[in-house]
Amino acid sequence: MSGLISCDVPLAERYDLALVDLDGVAYKGHEPIEGAAEGLAGARALGMRLVFVTNNASREPESVAAQLTGLGIPAEPDDVMSAAQAAAGVLATRLAPGAKVLVIGGAGLVTAVRAAGFVVVTSADDEPAAVAQGFAPELGWTQLAEAAYAIERGAWHVASNLDLSLPTARGFAPGNGSLVGAVQAATGVVPDSAGKPAPTMYRLAVSRAGSERPLVVGDRLDTDLAGARAADYPGLHVLTGVNSGRDAVLAHPRERPDFLGADLGSLLVAHVAPTRSADGWWATRGAASRVVDGRLELHRTADGDGEWLDLCRTACAAAWAWVDEGHELASDSVPEFTVDNA
Repeated sequence: MSGLISCDVPLAERYDLALVDLDGVAYKGHEPIEGAAEGLAGARALGMRLVFVTNNASREPESVAAQLTGLGIPAEPDDVMSAAQAAAGVLATRLAPGAKVLVIGGAGLVTAVRAAGFVVVTSADDEPAAVAQGFAPELGWTQLAEAAYAIERGAWHVASNLDLSLPTARGFAPGNGSLVGAVQAATGVVPDSAGKPAPTMYRLAVSRAGSERPLVVGDRLDTDLAGARAADYPGLHVLTGVNSGRDAVLAHPRERPDFLGADLGSLLVAHVAPTRSADGWWATRGAASRVVDGRLELHRTADGDGEWLDLCRTACAAAWAWVDEGHELASDSVPEFTVDNA
């Protein structure tokens, strides 16, 4: 069982490291997210270090850092932890330096695999010991077929991540998980995954930063926040990307966040968790929620810009407690939570 927790000081004061997702959190596609630069700058001013942890394995850390800097979020390559680096770390748990690895992916994955001491090959006929698969927009049938041939011959299949979709400026496109699924369907072999929700990247980033109090920040419950749970790190779900406040209310226990915020500005404020009264209402400030006969009920008692978010927090608390007690929650009783419907 898990629920929202309180923090009586800004999160950036309580936690010494933010493990920040990129797409949907710091930016969306090639566009900035309003308030992201200011929120991260404020967090740094309060002493919080930032490491950008991404399931994207196609790009070099230098490229990611340059994009962030161009969007007003100063970053160095060492501030980036990618799924490519995590995949190389997974390969190193089984393969000796000098082993051949067939890389199906972009420049970031090629660089990471080589940096780990492996020999990158491009054909199944090179008899690779493993296949490392990551997303790259230029990938096609020919590369996926080479991966399948190698895996059929006994190569170990390691995926940088299993994200089915990829957020872009135009919408959601097929992600690495969709391409991995094609190879898996052809071979019948289930790959190992290095990316979120596996905790590998988070733990590598925390170790590299020497952090004692890390906080995961993400927009996807099934990757960012599930990864936080898997690593046993607290997680902040921001509502600027894939998953909404309604999704949080309906989240599986292994995907629940510890904190809920509108955007990265939520790093700069204290968080008050809802508390339960004797009559079953979960309340905080001007909002309250409860579940009666499996249906969520909402109540607002005060006006304010943050009321819709507090209402969502109380809904999470009420719904999660109800489900954790072994009951079914009617999903059609859970609305979307936005400033417009507060």
